[in-house]
Amino acid sequence: MTIPTQMSLHGFIVTAPELTYGKSDVARFRARVGVEQWRKEADGSFTKLDPQFCEMVMFKSAAERAYARLRAGDHFVASGYVHEYEFDRDGEAVQREEFVARRIGHDTARTRYSVERPAAEHDTGIGASRDAQRTVEPSSTAVGI
Repeated sequence: MTIPTQMSLHGFIVTAPELTYGKSDVARFRARVGVEQWRKEADGSFTKLDPQFCEMVMFKSAAERAYARLRAGDHFVASGYVHEYEFDRDGEAVQREEFVARRIGHDTARTRYSVERPAAEHDTGIGASRDAQRTVEPSSTAVGI
């Protein structure tokens, strides 16, 4: 059996996200994102390079949820695919690409947050063996490569 996988992107949001609605009233989230780049040196250390930038979009209810939760500066992990497209600018064809995220969340290696679980989980005892109030501090040694 093959494990189903998708392309992923981890980075940080550069511009304030925008939420727009198209002709058919479908929500569209758009933000410019950056991806940190690192080079491994011969001595085993890493040198931070300039980030690479691209556009990221989401659609429908996922776009509305992402817009409500993500801000410029947030680090994220997203899965989806790359969409290549072409448009006409002053009579010249311009090639572009964007990352279409199907799922997205804050990067747990870089973000502190708390999880609010539905009351039904507490009533049924799901996860009762785990400490519901535990706090995990992010590691300061995490390196994105």
